[in-house]
Amino acid sequence: MSKRIETKIRKFFNIPRKGENYEFRSGLVSQYADERKDTIQRVIAAMTVGKDVSALFPDVLKNIATHDIKQKKLVYLYLMNYAKTHPELVILATNTFMRDAEDPNPLIRALAIRTMGCIRVDKMVDYITIPLKKTLRDDNPYVRKTAVICVAKLYELNPQVCQQQGFLDILLELVDDPNQMVVANAVATLIEISNSTKKKFFKIDTAILTKLLNTLNDCSEWGRISILSALLEYNAESVAEVHQIIEKISPQLQHENAAVVLSSIKILIKQLDKLTNSEVKNVLNRLSSPLCSILTSAPEIQYVALKNIRILLEKYPFILDKELRAFFIKYNDPLYLKLEKIEILVRIANESNCMLLLAELREYAMEVDSALVNRAINGIGQIAIKIEKCSKKAVEVLYELFLDRHEYVVEEIVIVIQNILRRYSKEYVSSVITMIADSKLEFLNRSEALSSYMWVLGEYPKEIPHLEDKLDMIVEGFEDFDPIVQSAALASLPLKS
Repeated sequence: MSKRIETKIRKFFNIPRKGENYEFRSGLVSQYADERKDTIQRVIAAMTVGKDVSALFPDVLKNIATHDIKQKKLVYLYLMNYAKTHPELVILATNTFMRDAEDPNPLIRALAIRTMGCIRVDKMVDYITIPLKKTLRDDNPYVRKTAVICVAKLYELNPQVCQQQGFLDILLELVDDPNQMVVANAVATLIEISNSTKKKFFKIDTAILTKLLNTLNDCSEWGRISILSALLEYNAESVAEVHQIIEKISPQLQHENAAVVLSSIKILIKQLDKLTNSEVKNVLNRLSSPLCSILTSAPEIQYVALKNIRILLEKYPFILDKELRAFFIKYNDPLYLKLEKIEILVRIANESNCMLLLAELREYAMEVDSALVNRAINGIGQIAIKIEKCSKKAVEVLYELFLDRHEYVVEEIVIVIQNILRRYSKEYVSSVITMIADSKLEFLNRSEALSSYMWVLGEYPKEIPHLEDKLDMIVEGFEDFDPIVQSAALASLPLKS
């Protein structure tokens, strides 16, 4: 009500508004605690949407000494955001940080050390070392796990101080901490520091291996990913260790987080070199179901999984033989996912499933998206070359598609036919030459398709009816062709003669 009255008075007397920052500043220095807290919330809201409220830094800083945890969190958030613009003023808050780092409430202790770590000001290094050492040894695991992350932030800011003060040694000790989250954060911090410096600060031995494997099941998903990343760097020293790793890692294949599943698969694959053939087959059989389960995730996650599956199939092409249908395209899949699925389908094609796969690819080749159609036709050609048993059926499918006479379909089929003729030069001349002979130059706009067309003319001149007329058309348009097409044309003429 008072706001309405104020607005009417201002309008009547034409009193100008003094701006939002003026209102914020008045609220921040109010004698009423509720009004100060409400104003801080509004300041944070303005900061969140991108407004510059850095001019309020001194006034916000005055509200740091409070017993209200919510208000303290908001003030700390503001300090973290604008510390770089006011490095001299932020040092004034260090006494409060130091005091909060020894507060009886573990949430406040953790909040204080987290905020100090996030303030990227060189002068803060002198003040953070003492409270950081204390919080790393804190009785509360929540405080310890928070302090562990701050070591990585301190190392990024000043590596020399971090090493001289022995923080890396403390991290190595905390890898053996009784709390799983502390262990996971310690491992993650050591890995991050090692990756940033290219130095190995963290080396896993047999005792640490057992500790990390036993910790896995009790960690959060991100804690598991950190531990799995560390285990991926470990080389088992014996077959017994390999079996231990496989036994402890295998349950992670059922995790709902795709990153955990893929990290676990990487570790299991790494152990296969030290196993017998039967043991390798047993482990690989465990992987097919988890890999397929990821294909029910979001498209972006599926894409990452498919890229990993493609690499996996390079070494173990039989691992997904029985899971062909899991990679069939869905109507709502984005294009990049459809293309990647076709890539996987072609790789897992074999004599037992090739007929089913050809029928599926034929359906894809009748879609409206030219990129999908071209990839499906190319896949049919790849299967024809890869599996001789299916080559005749593949050529029949290509001929059926050729009859539709869509420009981009004809172009891709001509390219594919060239590759098939290179693989089966004698067996399929009579059946596929008809396709090439029926192709008209006006349908072939892509340089690659024109080059393939001319290659066939040059390789099989006796099989092409009205060859002279076709070559005359090529000669007439020779100057308009791309260099690669001109080269193919020049190669075909001598072969004809």
